[in-house]
Amino acid sequence: MYKSLAWISLVLCFVVVTFGAYVRLTDAGLGCPDWPGCYGAVTPKQAAADIAKAVAENPTGPVTMGKAWNEMNHRYLAGVLGIFILIMAVISWIGKQPREIPRWFPTFLGLAVGMQAVFGMWTVTLLLKPAIVTGHLIGGMLIFTLLAWQCVRISAKKKSAPKVLKALTSLAALAVAGQIVLGGWVSTNYAALACTDFPKCHGQWKPEKMDFEHGFTIKRELGKTASGALLSRESLNAIHWIHRVGALFVTVIVGLLGVFLLRNKQWRGAGFAVLTLLALQVGLGIANIWLSLPLVLAVAHNGGAALLIAKLVTLRARMRA
Repeated sequence: MYKSLAWISLVLCFVVVTFGAYVRLTDAGLGCPDWPGCYGAVTPKQAAADIAKAVAENPTGPVTMGKAWNEMNHRYLAGVLGIFILIMAVISWIGKQPREIPRWFPTFLGLAVGMQAVFGMWTVTLLLKPAIVTGHLIGGMLIFTLLAWQCVRISAKKKSAPKVLKALTSLAALAVAGQIVLGGWVSTNYAALACTDFPKCHGQWKPEKMDFEHGFTIKRELGKTASGALLSRESLNAIHWIHRVGALFVTVIVGLLGVFLLRNKQWRGAGFAVLTLLALQVGLGIANIWLSLPLVLAVAHNGGAALLIAKLVTLRARMRA
Protein backbone atom coordinates (compact mmCIF):
# COMPACT_ATOMS: atom_id res chain seq x y z
CA MET A 1 0.00 0.00 0.00
CA TYR A 2 2.81 2.39 0.88
CA LYS A 3 4.58 1.82 -2.44
CA SER A 4 1.36 2.38 -4.39
CA LEU A 5 0.64 5.59 -2.48
CA ALA A 6 4.21 6.76 -3.08
CA TRP A 7 3.91 6.46 -6.86
CA ILE A 8 0.38 7.85 -7.00
CA SER A 9 1.45 10.82 -4.87
CA LEU A 10 4.42 11.48 -7.16
CA VAL A 11 2.21 11.64 -10.27
CA LEU A 12 -0.44 13.70 -8.48
CA CYS A 13 2.18 16.13 -7.16
CA PHE A 14 3.44 16.74 -10.70
CA VAL A 15 -0.14 17.53 -11.72
CA VAL A 16 -0.50 19.90 -8.76
CA VAL A 17 2.77 21.68 -9.56
CA THR A 18 1.99 22.17 -13.24
CA PHE A 19 -1.64 23.10 -12.58
CA GLY A 20 -0.40 25.60 -9.99
CA ALA A 21 1.66 27.20 -12.74
CA TYR A 22 -1.46 27.33 -14.91
CA VAL A 23 -3.38 29.06 -12.10
CA ARG A 24 -0.60 31.61 -11.66
CA LEU A 25 -0.18 32.27 -15.38
CA THR A 26 -3.93 32.76 -15.90
CA ASP A 27 -4.01 35.28 -13.01
CA ALA A 28 -6.40 33.04 -11.10
CA GLY A 29 -4.52 33.17 -7.79
CA LEU A 30 -7.16 35.47 -6.33
CA GLY A 31 -10.08 33.84 -8.11
CA CYS A 32 -11.34 33.03 -4.62
CA PRO A 33 -10.09 35.82 -2.35
CA ASP A 34 -10.43 33.79 0.87
CA TRP A 35 -9.04 30.44 2.07
CA PRO A 36 -9.63 27.49 2.19
CA GLY A 37 -13.13 27.94 0.73
CA CYS A 38 -14.47 30.29 -1.91
CA TYR A 39 -16.37 33.13 -0.24
CA GLY A 40 -16.80 30.69 2.63
CA ALA A 41 -18.32 28.01 0.36
CA VAL A 42 -16.95 24.62 -0.62
CA THR A 43 -17.34 25.20 -4.37
CA PRO A 44 -17.55 28.27 -6.65
CA LYS A 45 -21.04 27.12 -7.67
CA GLN A 46 -22.22 27.65 -4.10
CA ALA A 47 -20.51 31.07 -4.13
CA ALA A 48 -22.01 32.11 -7.48
CA ALA A 49 -23.86 35.12 -6.04
CA ASP A 50 -20.72 36.50 -4.37
CA ILE A 51 -18.66 35.93 -7.52
CA ALA A 52 -21.28 37.65 -9.69
CA LYS A 53 -21.30 40.61 -7.30
CA ALA A 54 -17.49 40.87 -7.45
CA VAL A 55 -17.54 40.76 -11.26
CA ALA A 56 -20.25 43.46 -11.39
CA GLU A 57 -18.23 45.72 -9.10
CA ASN A 58 -14.95 45.14 -10.96
CA PRO A 59 -15.38 43.51 -14.41
CA THR A 60 -11.62 43.51 -15.05
CA GLY A 61 -10.71 42.32 -11.55
CA PRO A 62 -9.17 39.02 -10.44
CA VAL A 63 -12.50 37.30 -9.70
CA THR A 64 -14.49 35.42 -12.34
CA MET A 65 -16.29 32.09 -12.23
CA GLY A 66 -13.64 30.49 -14.44
CA LYS A 67 -10.77 31.73 -12.30
CA ALA A 68 -12.58 30.65 -9.15
CA TRP A 69 -12.89 27.11 -10.48
CA ASN A 70 -9.21 27.07 -11.50
CA GLU A 71 -8.14 28.16 -8.03
CA MET A 72 -10.46 25.75 -6.20
CA ASN A 73 -9.59 22.78 -8.43
CA HIS A 74 -5.96 23.38 -7.56
CA ARG A 75 -6.87 23.37 -3.86
CA TYR A 76 -8.89 20.15 -4.25
CA LEU A 77 -5.97 18.37 -5.92
CA ALA A 78 -3.52 19.64 -3.32
CA GLY A 79 -5.89 18.48 -0.58
CA VAL A 80 -6.05 14.95 -1.99
CA LEU A 81 -2.26 14.88 -2.23
CA GLY A 82 -2.02 15.99 1.40
CA ILE A 83 -4.33 13.13 2.45
CA PHE A 84 -2.21 10.57 0.60
CA ILE A 85 0.96 11.85 2.24
CA LEU A 86 -0.71 11.83 5.66
CA ILE A 87 -1.70 8.18 5.13
CA MET A 88 1.94 7.33 4.32
CA ALA A 89 3.00 9.05 7.54
CA VAL A 90 0.48 7.01 9.54
CA ILE A 91 1.73 3.80 7.90
CA SER A 92 5.30 4.72 8.90
CA TRP A 93 4.24 5.35 12.51
CA ILE A 94 3.18 1.71 12.82
CA GLY A 95 6.38 0.55 11.14
CA LYS A 96 4.91 -0.69 7.85
CA GLN A 97 6.82 1.53 5.40
CA PRO A 98 9.41 -0.07 3.06
CA ARG A 99 12.74 -0.63 4.81
CA GLU A 100 14.49 1.58 2.24
CA ILE A 101 12.61 4.62 3.57
CA PRO A 102 13.76 6.15 6.89
CA ARG A 103 10.93 6.10 9.40
CA TRP A 104 11.12 9.88 9.94
CA PHE A 105 10.88 10.71 6.24
CA PRO A 106 7.08 10.43 5.74
CA THR A 107 6.50 12.61 8.80
CA PHE A 108 8.93 15.21 7.46
CA LEU A 109 7.11 15.06 4.12
CA GLY A 110 3.82 15.61 5.92
CA LEU A 111 5.21 18.66 7.71
CA ALA A 112 6.43 20.02 4.36
CA VAL A 113 2.91 19.65 2.96
CA GLY A 114 1.50 21.44 6.00
CA MET A 115 3.92 24.33 5.49
CA GLN A 116 3.00 24.39 1.81
CA ALA A 117 -0.66 24.75 2.77
CA VAL A 118 0.25 27.73 4.96
CA PHE A 119 2.05 29.35 2.03
CA GLY A 120 -1.00 28.66 -0.13
CA MET A 121 -3.15 30.51 2.39
CA TRP A 122 -0.69 33.40 2.60
CA THR A 123 -0.57 33.61 -1.19
CA VAL A 124 -4.26 34.52 -1.15
CA THR A 125 -4.60 36.44 2.11
CA LEU A 126 -1.45 38.53 1.53
CA LEU A 127 -2.49 39.34 -2.05
CA LEU A 128 0.18 37.59 -4.12
CA LYS A 129 3.28 39.06 -2.48
CA PRO A 130 6.22 37.97 -4.66
CA ALA A 131 8.19 36.44 -1.78
CA ILE A 132 5.22 34.35 -0.67
CA VAL A 133 4.25 33.20 -4.17
CA THR A 134 7.87 32.28 -4.93
CA GLY A 135 8.09 30.40 -1.64
CA HIS A 136 4.91 28.52 -2.55
CA LEU A 137 6.44 27.51 -5.89
CA ILE A 138 9.66 26.39 -4.19
CA GLY A 139 7.64 24.33 -1.72
CA GLY A 140 5.83 22.53 -4.52
CA MET A 141 9.09 21.73 -6.29
CA LEU A 142 10.62 20.50 -3.02
CA ILE A 143 7.74 18.15 -2.26
CA PHE A 144 7.78 16.76 -5.82
CA THR A 145 11.53 16.17 -5.57
CA LEU A 146 11.20 14.45 -2.17
CA LEU A 147 8.46 12.19 -3.52
CA ALA A 148 10.63 11.31 -6.54
CA TRP A 149 13.57 10.54 -4.22
CA GLN A 150 11.31 8.27 -2.18
CA CYS A 151 10.12 6.34 -5.24
CA VAL A 152 13.67 5.80 -6.43
CA ARG A 153 14.73 4.60 -2.99
CA ILE A 154 11.90 2.06 -3.07
CA SER A 155 12.35 0.74 -6.60
CA ALA A 156 15.87 1.40 -7.91
CA LYS A 157 19.11 -0.28 -6.94
CA LYS A 158 22.20 1.76 -6.22
CA LYS A 159 25.21 1.58 -8.53
CA SER A 160 28.80 2.62 -8.08
CA ALA A 161 29.92 5.93 -9.57
CA PRO A 162 33.23 7.83 -9.68
CA LYS A 163 33.66 10.63 -7.14
CA VAL A 164 33.77 13.26 -9.87
CA LEU A 165 30.41 12.06 -11.20
CA LYS A 166 28.81 12.24 -7.76
CA ALA A 167 30.23 15.70 -7.12
CA LEU A 168 29.13 17.00 -10.51
CA THR A 169 25.62 15.59 -10.04
CA SER A 170 25.31 17.34 -6.67
CA LEU A 171 26.56 20.61 -8.16
CA ALA A 172 24.13 20.32 -11.08
CA ALA A 173 21.20 19.71 -8.72
CA LEU A 174 22.14 22.77 -6.64
CA ALA A 175 22.49 24.89 -9.79
CA VAL A 176 19.07 23.86 -11.07
CA ALA A 177 17.52 24.47 -7.65
CA GLY A 178 18.93 28.01 -7.67
CA GLN A 179 17.65 28.57 -11.19
CA ILE A 180 14.17 27.42 -10.15
CA VAL A 181 14.20 30.06 -7.41
CA LEU A 182 15.19 32.70 -9.97
CA GLY A 183 12.54 31.44 -12.38
CA GLY A 184 9.92 31.69 -9.66
CA TRP A 185 10.99 35.27 -8.97
CA VAL A 186 10.69 36.08 -12.68
CA SER A 187 7.22 34.56 -12.88
CA THR A 188 5.80 36.08 -9.70
CA ASN A 189 7.03 39.54 -10.74
CA TYR A 190 5.68 39.13 -14.29
CA ALA A 191 9.15 39.75 -15.72
CA ALA A 192 9.16 36.90 -18.25
CA LEU A 193 8.78 39.32 -21.17
CA ALA A 194 10.88 42.15 -19.79
CA CYS A 195 13.25 41.28 -22.65
CA THR A 196 11.46 40.20 -25.80
CA ASP A 197 14.54 39.42 -27.90
CA PHE A 198 17.04 36.57 -27.59
CA PRO A 199 19.94 35.99 -27.07
CA LYS A 200 20.35 39.71 -26.45
CA CYS A 201 18.13 41.80 -24.19
CA HIS A 202 16.93 45.06 -25.74
CA GLY A 203 19.64 44.58 -28.35
CA GLN A 204 22.42 44.36 -25.74
CA TRP A 205 24.22 41.47 -24.05
CA LYS A 206 23.90 43.34 -20.76
CA PRO A 207 21.20 46.03 -20.67
CA GLU A 208 22.51 49.40 -19.55
CA LYS A 209 19.41 50.17 -17.49
CA MET A 210 18.88 47.63 -14.72
CA ASP A 211 17.74 48.22 -11.15
CA PHE A 212 18.90 45.27 -9.03
CA GLU A 213 18.17 46.94 -5.70
CA HIS A 214 14.42 47.26 -6.17
CA GLY A 215 14.10 44.20 -8.42
CA PHE A 216 15.50 41.90 -5.76
CA THR A 217 14.00 43.51 -2.67
CA ILE A 218 12.25 40.56 -1.04
CA LYS A 219 9.77 42.24 1.30
CA ARG A 220 7.40 44.27 -0.90
CA GLU A 221 4.02 44.23 -2.59
CA LEU A 222 3.44 42.86 -6.08
CA GLY A 223 4.50 45.37 -8.74
CA LYS A 224 5.83 47.86 -6.18
CA THR A 225 9.06 48.79 -4.45
CA ALA A 226 9.47 48.54 -0.69
CA SER A 227 8.46 52.22 -0.42
CA GLY A 228 5.25 51.64 -2.38
CA ALA A 229 6.31 53.19 -5.71
CA LEU A 230 5.59 51.30 -8.92
CA LEU A 231 8.29 48.80 -9.87
CA SER A 232 10.22 50.17 -12.84
CA ARG A 233 11.00 48.57 -16.18
CA GLU A 234 14.66 48.66 -15.15
CA SER A 235 13.84 46.45 -12.15
CA LEU A 236 12.10 43.90 -14.37
CA ASN A 237 15.09 43.97 -16.75
CA ALA A 238 17.38 43.06 -13.84
CA ILE A 239 15.17 40.17 -12.73
CA HIS A 240 14.91 38.77 -16.25
CA TRP A 241 18.60 39.19 -17.11
CA ILE A 242 19.80 37.43 -13.95
CA HIS A 243 17.59 34.47 -14.83
CA ARG A 244 19.24 34.31 -18.25
CA VAL A 245 22.70 34.35 -16.66
CA GLY A 246 21.59 31.55 -14.35
CA ALA A 247 20.29 29.58 -17.34
CA LEU A 248 23.70 29.84 -19.01
CA PHE A 249 25.44 28.56 -15.86
CA VAL A 250 22.96 25.68 -15.54
CA THR A 251 23.37 24.74 -19.21
CA VAL A 252 27.15 24.49 -18.82
CA ILE A 253 27.07 22.51 -15.56
CA VAL A 254 24.23 20.13 -16.47
CA GLY A 255 25.57 19.75 -20.01
CA LEU A 256 28.98 18.81 -18.63
CA LEU A 257 27.33 16.27 -16.33
CA GLY A 258 25.48 14.78 -19.28
CA VAL A 259 28.71 14.34 -21.22
CA PHE A 260 30.41 12.65 -18.25
CA LEU A 261 27.43 10.33 -17.84
CA LEU A 262 27.52 9.37 -21.52
CA ARG A 263 31.19 8.44 -21.21
CA ASN A 264 30.38 5.97 -18.41
CA LYS A 265 28.75 2.81 -19.79
CA GLN A 266 26.54 2.02 -16.78
CA TRP A 267 25.26 5.63 -16.57
CA ARG A 268 24.81 6.24 -20.31
CA GLY A 269 21.03 6.02 -20.19
CA ALA A 270 20.93 8.61 -17.42
CA GLY A 271 23.16 10.84 -19.53
CA PHE A 272 20.70 10.77 -22.44
CA ALA A 273 17.83 11.54 -20.06
CA VAL A 274 19.63 14.48 -18.44
CA LEU A 275 20.66 16.01 -21.76
CA THR A 276 17.17 15.54 -23.21
CA LEU A 277 15.54 17.28 -20.25
CA LEU A 278 18.13 20.06 -20.39
CA ALA A 279 17.61 20.61 -24.13
CA LEU A 280 13.84 20.61 -23.65
CA GLN A 281 14.02 23.15 -20.84
CA VAL A 282 16.38 25.48 -22.71
CA GLY A 283 14.25 25.23 -25.84
CA LEU A 284 11.07 26.02 -23.91
CA GLY A 285 12.72 29.02 -22.28
CA ILE A 286 13.79 30.46 -25.63
CA ALA A 287 10.43 29.67 -27.26
CA ASN A 288 8.58 31.45 -24.47
CA ILE A 289 10.50 34.63 -25.27
CA TRP A 290 10.25 34.40 -29.04
CA LEU A 291 6.53 33.50 -28.98
CA SER A 292 5.56 35.98 -26.23
CA LEU A 293 4.86 33.46 -23.46
CA PRO A 294 2.15 31.13 -24.84
CA LEU A 295 0.28 29.57 -21.92
CA VAL A 296 1.00 25.97 -22.93
CA LEU A 297 4.74 26.57 -23.26
CA ALA A 298 4.93 28.59 -20.06
CA VAL A 299 3.26 25.78 -18.08
CA ALA A 300 5.50 23.22 -19.80
CA HIS A 301 8.59 25.23 -18.79
CA ASN A 302 7.48 24.97 -15.17
CA GLY A 303 6.89 21.24 -15.50
CA GLY A 304 10.23 20.77 -17.23
CA ALA A 305 12.02 22.41 -14.32
CA ALA A 306 10.31 20.00 -11.91
CA LEU A 307 11.34 16.98 -13.99
CA LEU A 308 14.94 18.17 -14.33
CA ILE A 309 15.54 18.82 -10.62
CA ALA A 310 13.83 15.53 -9.71
CA LYS A 311 15.96 13.64 -12.22
CA LEU A 312 19.19 15.08 -10.85
CA VAL A 313 18.28 14.43 -7.20
CA THR A 314 17.15 10.86 -7.88
CA LEU A 315 20.24 10.26 -10.02
CA ARG A 316 22.43 11.26 -7.09
CA ALA A 317 20.38 9.03 -4.80
CA ARG A 318 21.14 6.04 -7.02
CA MET A 319 24.89 6.59 -6.81
CA ARG A 320 26.44 4.41 -4.12
CA ALA A 321 28.13 6.43 -1.38
